[in-house]
Amino acid sequence: MKNYSAKEIKNIVLIGAPGSGKTTLAEAMAYEGKVIDRRGSIENNNTLSDNTDIEHEYKRSIYATTLFTEFMGRKLNIIDCPGSDDFCGNLFSAFKVGDVGIMVLNAQNGWEVGAEIQSRYARILNKPLIGVINQLDGDKANFEATVEGIRAASSVKPVIVQYPVEQGAGFTSFIDVLMMKLYRFTDENGTREELEIPEDQLEYAQELNQELSEAAAVYDDALMELYFEKGALTQDDIRSGLKLGVANREIMPIFCASGKRDIGTKRLMEFIINVAPGPTTPTTAPKFTTIEGEDLAADETKPAVAFIFKSQIEQHIGEITYFRVVRGKITEGMELINSRTGNKEKLSQLFAVAGKNRIKVTELSAGDIGCTVKLKGTRTNDTLAAGEHVRVAPIVFPEPRYRAAVKAKEQGDEEKLGKLLNDIKYEDPTILVEYSKELKQTIIQGQGEHHLNIVKSRLANDNKLEIEYFAPKIPYRETITKVAQADYRHKKQSGGAGQFGEVHMVVEPYYEGMPEPTKYKANGKDITVNIKGKEEYDLDWGGKLQFYNSIVGGAIDARFMPAILKGIMEKMDEGPLTGSYARDIRVVIYDGKMHPVDSNEISFKLAARNAFKEAFRNAGPKIMEPIYNVEVLTPSEYMGAVMSDLQNRRAMIMGMESDKGFDRLNARVPLAELYRYSTSLSSLTSGAATYTMQFASYEQVPSDVQDKLLKAYTDTDED
Repeated sequence: MKNYSAKEIKNIVLIGAPGSGKTTLAEAMAYEGKVIDRRGSIENNNTLSDNTDIEHEYKRSIYATTLFTEFMGRKLNIIDCPGSDDFCGNLFSAFKVGDVGIMVLNAQNGWEVGAEIQSRYARILNKPLIGVINQLDGDKANFEATVEGIRAASSVKPVIVQYPVEQGAGFTSFIDVLMMKLYRFTDENGTREELEIPEDQLEYAQELNQELSEAAAVYDDALMELYFEKGALTQDDIRSGLKLGVANREIMPIFCASGKRDIGTKRLMEFIINVAPGPTTPTTAPKFTTIEGEDLAADETKPAVAFIFKSQIEQHIGEITYFRVVRGKITEGMELINSRTGNKEKLSQLFAVAGKNRIKVTELSAGDIGCTVKLKGTRTNDTLAAGEHVRVAPIVFPEPRYRAAVKAKEQGDEEKLGKLLNDIKYEDPTILVEYSKELKQTIIQGQGEHHLNIVKSRLANDNKLEIEYFAPKIPYRETITKVAQADYRHKKQSGGAGQFGEVHMVVEPYYEGMPEPTKYKANGKDITVNIKGKEEYDLDWGGKLQFYNSIVGGAIDARFMPAILKGIMEKMDEGPLTGSYARDIRVVIYDGKMHPVDSNEISFKLAARNAFKEAFRNAGPKIMEPIYNVEVLTPSEYMGAVMSDLQNRRAMIMGMESDKGFDRLNARVPLAELYRYSTSLSSLTSGAATYTMQFASYEQVPSDVQDKLLKAYTDTDED
């Protein structure tokens, strides 16, 4: 294949709700560009996009697939994204390197919540959209209702470029009001006739052409003057205005299609080539900035820079690295520097990508997308650069929304599980895996239950490794609410040298800006504090420990103070109530005793540990739980059920707002109540709602919940 320059390339991202027909449309595009000579189908498991065993099993896209087509002397790089929000990480990667989103809508379902969610992501990432109303040959297709749904719900104004003459099984033609032609399709391979618009449609077509001209003129003063002067615009004038409107995310041109029957594919591709933003579009380029904020234009004459947006491991090949050339040209055999590691990487082979098919090329220019194999240590979000240190700002992936504890069914497979989960993290950065020392569990996090179930299926099918998920423990915290005093003597005599250490301490709750201690009244005692030393620690698990040495008269030698501190820290590491981390505590050591022979560090460590445990339990101890800010986006008709369910989860509703047929609900919800929430929400709303969650703070649990937790820990401790 030929080498394309930046001005000959367009990078598009196919988005839309599950079942909207993105993969079938991508197949038709590849067919029209002669990349394939026969179109595959989802039913026959032979499409370019959904090419993995697990996608064949589920009959839907699970991974974003990169492919390309060649048309009108141009190259269209296409990234076909999954529709399910559980796999939204793919969309964030794709939009990093794609210049425009093609929003595919099922004419039978209209503007679905999946379209709303992905439209929101496009808005967040500032990516323009072109709308394709697909499956107009479906029995319940309704073009007009779909357009009205876009108008009512989308933040981008729909502008009709095409409308169908008939819908349903009889859909074979549409009228293009930009070209002012009727296109009739005579077979299911894209063969079309270009005809004059029939008399009975001409008035409506002219009306829509006028609307299209007006929409185009709004974004260019010169075009607006021309429009007022002549009352109409030429096709080229309209395209010029639409370029600006699309690039500025003001309008969404609307097209007709049946991807399955290859109706409308060519006209859509023509429009993308002529109008859609590309790597060199002045209004939207550059798309890439460095972490220092410097713009990187798609200049083929400058030193090469490539950004890695996807990493994949394929059996028999190993690591495959997908990249967009941000600047310059990349040639076969070129050596580049990984800006993160500082290591050299040799790109021994370059490929243009068409799903699983990889076509060898000798060079790729700025704006193009391709892949290479067998790099040593390069992964998603890395930058490869020639001659200078350049690091492109990384993809910011969404926070995980679902967590579970995971273990191998066979104990001997734990090491194998760890390696395979690392491989999955390498391919999918929205999967997070860590072993929690605190919870003594391996915790896996993702975007939803389906997301994690795909991981489970993949491990079973590809690696013959059976795993199980179960509810993760909650990382509670323990703290105190009042002053308490305790002392403890550790004494042990069993022949030879003995052990002796006695520690007297006061504990109280710590808060920012509290005054230095001077005196306490505890257990009927008046305790005066003379500060000899102070240490303050920011704890790894959050909160603080303040440790005061207030020993007078040499009651405890200063050399034993580190051991006393260590004993306290050990007990804070495994709190006295439930074994959870303790936090936000001030400890004052004000007295004690030692023995000239038997006192040693272990004695004072044990004495301090036990004194702290007793003081803690007498200081109004409280268990604190993690609270998350949760935002739910749901169609309005489900709002009552969603709110009721959240209230049953001990949520505090913080606010609600309506937005074009959808409601947003903000709440603060305990993490303990969010296990499998994605599944419950999907069930409540028939899959129409989504949510995000982010850690907010630690807050005290209600007394009834604390009683249950204490009893559960006591029972476990006894066991």
